[in-house]
Amino acid sequence: MKSHDGLLRFGDFTLDPANRRLLRGGAVVELGGRYLDALILFAHEPGQLITKDRLHEEVWRGVPVTDEALSQAIMALRRALGDDAARPRYIETVPRHGYRFIAPLLSDDASRVTQPPPPARAAPSDYVTLRLIAGGIIGAAVAGALVGLAYGSLAAGEGAGRGLSLVLVLVTVCVLAALVSALGIATGIGLATRAARWRGWHALAGGALGGLVIGGFARLLGSDALRLLVGSAPERIAGAWEGLAIGIATGLGYWLSRRGGALGAAAPALLGGAAGSGIILSGGTLMAGSLAALTARFPNAGLGMGWTGDPLLLTLSGAFEGALFTAALAYGLTRARASH
Repeated sequence: MKSHDGLLRFGDFTLDPANRRLLRGGAVVELGGRYLDALILFAHEPGQLITKDRLHEEVWRGVPVTDEALSQAIMALRRALGDDAARPRYIETVPRHGYRFIAPLLSDDASRVTQPPPPARAAPSDYVTLRLIAGGIIGAAVAGALVGLAYGSLAAGEGAGRGLSLVLVLVTVCVLAALVSALGIATGIGLATRAARWRGWHALAGGALGGLVIGGFARLLGSDALRLLVGSAPERIAGAWEGLAIGIATGLGYWLSRRGGALGAAAPALLGGAAGSGIILSGGTLMAGSLAALTARFPNAGLGMGWTGDPLLLTLSGAFEGALFTAALAYGLTRARASH
């Protein structure tokens, strides 16, 4: 499209390059100067690849900025437009190269319409999906490390012995458990975002199914492994229904977090905490309960989980684990989505 200063309309927005304004329904959308320059550049070349080099040269005009700063600018521009990097309506990421404006444009002359080429696929690319899943898994691993550090510190404080070694063992065990759990839940949510007509319930269903499958598989594998190695296994080990509950909380929390606002930001932790405490109160178990069951079955292991005999402390531990795991996984998913 030839560059001009006429009004450009796309979606609910009107871009007025001559007066340097972006309007939505007649109201001015607050947008920084550089971000507005970037949007004007995109809108003047719909359907065309705008490389990072061009953004550096034509928007920042030689001012040194990092690729991270450029990514932050695109994220801010998407927030202003209400766009989604995983399922873009306006700005599409071309991985490792740049960005493309994909919305149909109507100029101030209603007879002039610019329709960019339709996207080659209706769903996010495999690259975006894999990054989404990886982001969730990384977030869950951090949560697992924090849970292990907390429980290891408590165990060492109880005088369980082998202080540092015990902390390292519990951190490792909790990280591995979090990675396994996140693999199922994040994969379920990531694949759900590929639906042609994505809705929030897809994330909930994907998280629920992923949690159910991986929870059942992990319990079966863990129990069988202990029986083969030491001849017996605790009955109370987290399994399918615990995975289902945490998966539902994560999927719903991730969906709500995408809607923005204070409630959206707090939703994953609140839902995860509720799911975790609910699991304990209904007779289920999470990491603390599983470690306590191992301690009861193998008292010489010295895991130092005696405090789990207090129902209140055990319920609080469930809320702690659920809130931290769900919030970290949802945050990892959200960051991975926003970076594209």
